[in-house]
Amino acid sequence: MSREEVCPLPRQTDPVVETPAGTVRGLRDGSGERYRALPYAAAPTGAGRFAPPAPHPGWSGVRDGTRSSPTAPQPTRGFGRLDMVPYFGPGWVPGSEYLTVDVHTPAADGGRRPVMVFVHGGGFVTGSNRAALYDGSTFARDGIVLVTVNYRLGIPGFLDLAGAPANRGLLDVLAALGWVHETAEAFGGDPGNVTVFGQSAGATLIGALLATPQAAGLFRRAIIQSGNGTGAFTPEQARRVTAAAAAALGVAPTAEAFAPIPDERFLTILRALAGLDLRTGTATDPLAGLSPFSLVLPVQPAESLADGPAGDVDLLIGTNTEEARLYLVPRGDLESTTEADVLTVATRTHPDPETALAAHRAARPDATPGELRSAVLGQALFESGTTRMARAHARISAGRTHVYSFGYRSTALDGRLGAAHTVELPFVFDIADEPWLHGDTCLLGPDPAPPGLAARMHGAWVAFASTGDPGWAPYAPQRPAVEFLGG
Repeated sequence: MSREEVCPLPRQTDPVVETPAGTVRGLRDGSGERYRALPYAAAPTGAGRFAPPAPHPGWSGVRDGTRSSPTAPQPTRGFGRLDMVPYFGPGWVPGSEYLTVDVHTPAADGGRRPVMVFVHGGGFVTGSNRAALYDGSTFARDGIVLVTVNYRLGIPGFLDLAGAPANRGLLDVLAALGWVHETAEAFGGDPGNVTVFGQSAGATLIGALLATPQAAGLFRRAIIQSGNGTGAFTPEQARRVTAAAAAALGVAPTAEAFAPIPDERFLTILRALAGLDLRTGTATDPLAGLSPFSLVLPVQPAESLADGPAGDVDLLIGTNTEEARLYLVPRGDLESTTEADVLTVATRTHPDPETALAAHRAARPDATPGELRSAVLGQALFESGTTRMARAHARISAGRTHVYSFGYRSTALDGRLGAAHTVELPFVFDIADEPWLHGDTCLLGPDPAPPGLAARMHGAWVAFASTGDPGWAPYAPQRPAVEFLGG
């Protein structure tokens, strides 16, 4: 938002907050107060798209915080017959100032309430805090200050380039947490009681924060929903993606060469990056070809937690029981999968695919090829890395790790979607009864949500953010307690 868009005078009925960067006007509703499009960093333009997030200069007058911000440049992404608009949001809404947060608070009154900071998913290439699933009304209703974050995606956010810092999207999230630390009190939040939580790519970013020294002191608790503690690319894998992107653009693989290229051009080459073979002599493809972007790290977060603040952070972590069905059911791939397809996935994601397949077949002797493919893919993308992260955290922070497994089966797509990736989100945000989530092609299917599940999950997340205890026994390697939700 430019200075010209700053509203000169607030209306008397609107809430107005003084922040370190300037004064902002929001909206009051039945659950509290909303403040949208608050910048936590300067707009990333030109060469700045490949630089660390820079401080925002602030503003004079009263900023209009009633309208949503632009979103990070991103492609349109479809999931066959399944309506995923509530998850992805409006897509790319052009505008330079998209490194922003939205705040939904019970009241900006100095109340020092627990703060929850949500980082969206979308495969590191799509998504924004404008998605309908991330409405903060229920968290504000229950005494939480909810902050939802936008960050750089795709090539500006995660392509590894000479002359640019790696993992710029992660640096954005760090900058947003710094903003929360400095600004939460103005919105009625407690900067000493911050929980960062996220789903999918957002959850993987949070796993990296746990191993990042610069994150120390920025949050007290973390929630990882369907992330991957071993989902980072090695430097060699990242170089392959960078080489392919540079070749598609016809430029050198440097930040200087990429700087003059418009965002629209970056989006047109994403198809050329899809399906790259990222297997190396020492690593399998941690994302199984589903995204050409991830964090780039020499050591996986699950193996380097001691390097960051993880030992001082409470952790709630879990997965859904049928994660990979999201990638198979909407396009009919669950039924059309062959044994060769199953072997292909296993080869891409396991150093010893035959042994891995034998274990899956022994555990599911009656499974169809599609069901086996789903199991292999789900374990590789989410379950294995989540288990390793939980064990690693429990070893360095005894009694502060809580694990869940979400098993409610969506009846979408003729009852076949099941407990797929993203299905837990409406329950976490306590909006599972919303009519736009129900119907055969909607995320939760035509059946009503099970009574009490949303209240139970949302309540557990609120309790964890408030006290560090979601309401069940902590996890330990020798006593691996897992709470089943909706199963």
